[in-house]
Amino acid sequence: MPAAPSKVLTQTPLDALKKHFGHGGFLDGQDRVVEQITSGRDGLVVMPTGGGKSLCYQLPALCFKGVTLVVSPLIALMKDQVDALVAKGIPATLINSSVSWEEQKERLDGMRSGQWKLVYVAPERFRAESFLSALKGVEVSLFAVDEAHCLSQWGHDFRPDYMRLGKALDKIGRPQCVALTATATPVVRQDILDVLRLREPFEVISGFSRPNLSLAITPVEKKQQKYDRIRDIVTANKTGIIYCATRKKVEEVAETLAAWRMKAIAYHGGMSDVDRAKAQDIFLEKKADIAVATNAFGMGIDRSDVRFVIHFEIPGSIEAYYQEAGRAGRDGEAAHCELLFNYADTRTQEFFIDGANPGAHTIREVYQYLLNQADKEYEIHRSIDDIAEGAGVKNSMSVSSALASLARSGYIERFDIPGKRQRGTRLKRPDVFASALEIDEAALEEKDRRDRDKLKSMVEMCYARACRQQWILEYFGEKDADACGNCDVCRDSGGNDRREPTAEEDLTVRKALSGIARMSRRTAGGWEGKFGRGKIVQMLCGSRSQEILSSGLDQLTTYGLLKTQGTGYVNSLMRAMGEVGLLRVESGEYPLLTLTEKGDKVMRGKGKYRLAWPSATGNAGIVEGLQDQGFDGGVYAALRDLRANLAQREQVPPYVIFSNKTLEALARYRPATIAEGLAVPGIGEAKAQRYLPAFLEVLKDFR
Repeated sequence: MPAAPSKVLTQTPLDALKKHFGHGGFLDGQDRVVEQITSGRDGLVVMPTGGGKSLCYQLPALCFKGVTLVVSPLIALMKDQVDALVAKGIPATLINSSVSWEEQKERLDGMRSGQWKLVYVAPERFRAESFLSALKGVEVSLFAVDEAHCLSQWGHDFRPDYMRLGKALDKIGRPQCVALTATATPVVRQDILDVLRLREPFEVISGFSRPNLSLAITPVEKKQQKYDRIRDIVTANKTGIIYCATRKKVEEVAETLAAWRMKAIAYHGGMSDVDRAKAQDIFLEKKADIAVATNAFGMGIDRSDVRFVIHFEIPGSIEAYYQEAGRAGRDGEAAHCELLFNYADTRTQEFFIDGANPGAHTIREVYQYLLNQADKEYEIHRSIDDIAEGAGVKNSMSVSSALASLARSGYIERFDIPGKRQRGTRLKRPDVFASALEIDEAALEEKDRRDRDKLKSMVEMCYARACRQQWILEYFGEKDADACGNCDVCRDSGGNDRREPTAEEDLTVRKALSGIARMSRRTAGGWEGKFGRGKIVQMLCGSRSQEILSSGLDQLTTYGLLKTQGTGYVNSLMRAMGEVGLLRVESGEYPLLTLTEKGDKVMRGKGKYRLAWPSATGNAGIVEGLQDQGFDGGVYAALRDLRANLAQREQVPPYVIFSNKTLEALARYRPATIAEGLAVPGIGEAKAQRYLPAFLEVLKDFR
């Protein structure tokens, strides 16, 4: 497709920046993007939250003749952007379902007469042929697609209406188009380019790193532990957002904060448009410093002093997590982001995945119900819950997804019912039987698989003891990223103990990974575990136990590969490999061990990694005169908490007190006196006198 024609500018971007926004210069990366856009090129821009994406299309809009259309997914987001522009004296408006058709026509007339420079438009407006026809007389100088990840089925926030934008561009004369987002994997970026059919586009990926964010993932077993952490974080940081997975949880957390006499707003999809807008305004106007919300809240919210973001439950993907965490610290100052992780919370995300991915059978059931209930005009005025009950579908989210699938395929169309929040459904091809629906079942299964893989990646990151930011950057395609030095893992000494392998160590790791692969199942979506760590270690070390022989594991080509290293070393190596994300534990009736995608690459010699390498006798080494009582996670956690408190009191990194290896040795050998403690590697006379007594007190409770 040929490139877009070059543009004539009415003013320079720098002049517009000074005149309308009062800034004397650009943020990092903005000048590159603005230069490309003002040259007339189509493009894709991936810029982290807080990097100033909006300005990248707002400035060119002020320099071009004609009007810039901005596609935006949320009414609240549009209103926020338009209000901010109008306050600066910039002629901007919006068109969405909250605006009557008469008002829309007036605003369209204003676009033709040059009244507006920026018009924010909801994606569903481009469904209507009447709207597209009305745009034909408008000089559209730029078509900006904000939150562009919404148009990819492989993105974390897919919106079916975004899929129509490529055809809409053709119908309005194919103006210059730029797509912008904060979070997009390589697959999603390619999807954006393909759907919009951008012409010889430039691509600016300005990096995903947010060095001012301190990312932390805290394992919790009980709800009360979550509330204890919330109280601590809110007390320390004052202003922030608490994200919850469900409406019910939003209300519960907000009520708890109110009981603590903390002023907070609640925000979720079950509230009316008026109540949501009111809650958002209270937060933006700083009349409340805490927002408790589902994931829709915060997209484009321009409150720069958010000092913390808490995730009450695990999000469904790394993309969703990082976009939401990125709403903290938009002023560039330090901010704290903490995920309160309990594996049981993944069930909620699995429920959402089930709802977002109805199978062909469910789609046919919903369609059959519509055929049965349609009136003479082939319309059905039923709520989603009514359709779910009538069609026998347990998950009402599946009904919404099934209706969206039927609409994309042209079998139905959805329309607003005047005076109601409910939408109606109209059959467009009522002669088609449910059994004759053309459904791409392979595509449905592929999307379901990818959504589950996203959740699996999120869980892997929660279990890993690797730099959080480094893990996220690698997920988004930034290879060889440096450790951030600011997350919970980097602040702990584990990150400081890690180094790259020698050739011999690398061979050992690859042998271990090969053994795990032999005891796993390869699938289209990656690796699935079949055995727990115990049997895998026994197999690699050449055990002749009955369970190994009866399972035929002694016949594997990897049997005994690490016999000379011994089970203590291999167990420690497995733990170290799990900490940096080479291995994954699959929860179920039994914890099964298998490879991650990163581990697969390392096994084939195509990936880099750093480990906290165990000593030849295991991670803690042999301590003369003391008996190894075995590693106990509870003892280790208690010692680690004590170390964290001491480090905070003395304002030093935790490893300055004791390293992870020393902590593990204390947990294993549990000395009772300072003399015994001096035998533990990493404890000298000075540290023994200064720190050891407190650790001995903790160990006394476990003896």
